[in-house]
Amino acid sequence: MRKNFLLKTLLLGFIMGVFSCGTKNSEEKSKLIIFHAGSLSVPFQEIAEAFMKENPNIEVVMESAGSRQCARKITDLEKECDIMASADYKVIDNLLIPEHADWNIKFASNEMALVFHEQSRYSDEITIENWYKILLKEDVAFGRSEPNSDPCGYRAVLTSKLAEQFYNKNGLSKEILAKNTNYIRPKETDLLSLLETNTIDYIFLYRSVAQQHSLKYLILPDSINLKLPSLKTHYNIAETEISGKKPGEFITKKGAPMVYGITIPTNAPNYELAVKFVQYVLEKNKGMRIMEENGQPSLVPSFSETFKEIPEALKKFAKE
Repeated sequence: MRKNFLLKTLLLGFIMGVFSCGTKNSEEKSKLIIFHAGSLSVPFQEIAEAFMKENPNIEVVMESAGSRQCARKITDLEKECDIMASADYKVIDNLLIPEHADWNIKFASNEMALVFHEQSRYSDEITIENWYKILLKEDVAFGRSEPNSDPCGYRAVLTSKLAEQFYNKNGLSKEILAKNTNYIRPKETDLLSLLETNTIDYIFLYRSVAQQHSLKYLILPDSINLKLPSLKTHYNIAETEISGKKPGEFITKKGAPMVYGITIPTNAPNYELAVKFVQYVLEKNKGMRIMEENGQPSLVPSFSETFKEIPEALKKFAKE
């Protein structure tokens, strides 16, 4: 009887194990991996939550980093990624296409601002006429992100160079960029904790991030803030060098209106699901509504140099 009891127990355990595995497999969700710019953290979190609510069988996993750092994860570290969303569409063009991606859709814009809070030194007197003088004060500290990791970093450099011309102050950019270099961080959102703890007083940051975190910000003149497509030629007068695809290579980065880009890497584990998510992001009353609510105006549809390579389901969000 003891032998029969043991056999029954083992049989029951086996049946329960099979049932358990079957239940687990039926409940497993398809995983979608997204690499995105730090400035997209808030809107993309909201978009992902809304998308998963409509698609409960899909789990969206997001990794935030500087856009160039995101691209390096794909090219250098060969990490699996279904979607890459960059704060500068040219990061996708320069670092991913054609080896790691085939196409690129421009989908949102932004602008540079000087971000601070009520405890920031001289915050009650800063204006578009004197902001650069305040940044250069000895008792003021400001932060910016790393140009080789993050578009916001090289945009801060370009903004300072445009400011030098706008205010007719020779050497202004060099002075700004030489100050507080100990407060340079890999991505722009890394600087928020330094601001919140009063370690620094100001950040060169995107206006949308300031809005999303309810921070004060100074709107810079349009000739400086990299906002308007109509000023593209003017922005082009500023340039800086950043790292290229290979060690020792460099790219000359010129000032340009801010344009975000999105793509699906060619080795995406879940390409079809990725297309579905990108479609959700770019839909006017879905993802793009959330983007605009978070201070990032839609550019959909925009001209794409890679239009012919865009999946058919996404071509309506671009122009040839």
